[in-house]
Amino acid sequence: MKISLEKKRVLIRKIQMFFLEERGEEIGELAADQAFEFIKNEVAPFFYNQGVHDARMMAEQNMEALDEDIRSLEKPTHRGG
Repeated sequence: MKISLEKKRVLIRKIQMFFLEERGEEIGELAADQAFEFIKNEVAPFFYNQGVHDARMMAEQNMEALDEDIRSLEKPTHRGG
């Protein structure tokens, strides 16, 4: 995953604020960066994969609805004999 240095700095600051507000701990940039790397490498893939799964399910539902819509356009045929 590529994240710009500017965005990474913002996220590191958010991690520092989380520790301060939720745990009463003041952590430095190095500790926050280590937490960031752990989250990025070990936790984020679970959220990413869930997003892929959700997108796949939505696409399948949309394809089923599209198939029904297309089938509804078929005209009846009469057998001649």
